[in-house]
Amino acid sequence: MSADAFVHVFEPGTDPAAPPLLLLHGTGGNERDLLRLGHTLSPGSALLSPRGQVNERGALRFFARLAEGVFDPAEVVQRTHALADWLETAAKKYHLEPARLLAIGFSNGANIAATLLQLRPASLGGGVLIRPMVVLDQSAAPGSLAGRRVLLLNGSVDPIVPLDHPPRLAALLRAGGADVAQQFLPASHNLTPADVAAAQAWLGTPSSK
Repeated sequence: MSADAFVHVFEPGTDPAAPPLLLLHGTGGNERDLLRLGHTLSPGSALLSPRGQVNERGALRFFARLAEGVFDPAEVVQRTHALADWLETAAKKYHLEPARLLAIGFSNGANIAATLLQLRPASLGGGVLIRPMVVLDQSAAPGSLAGRRVLLLNGSVDPIVPLDHPPRLAALLRAGGADVAQQFLPASHNLTPADVAAAQAWLGTPSSK
């Protein structure tokens, strides 16, 4: 698959010690939505940000939905593998190490980050998943996520993500050996300063104060 199969933005890193970030936007976003967040979370990181290929009434997504919170598992699997195949090519083109690549995903982007970890664990080194839900009720293969760290950030009053989904997703990833941290924040489905602070703490981003 060509590295241009997904419309994307790539920004080279300026700090070799900083992990490269894969930025995955939410519904209605695009490849530029999370660039500022990426710079804030990990200054100096290389940023790779693809655009979702599914168009839902004008809103871009990484996979389709049949209704709110309802998905076609076969379509999700197909889209996840397509993104993983593209990541392999893009990683070679931009000289990124998949084992160091951290996903920063929001909403639909967080969900496909989770399915990448479940289905194609070699494509990522972990990630920060903001407002994820269970899309594929399938455990990661035993040992497939050993050594990978994942942070789940969910809102305590989120009308979209059921409260039982984050712990269920954590269990699915832990089954593969992932080190999963999970936080509920006083928020809805929107990205908040508390998410940024929690992600920075988890990443070990130096304070700007």
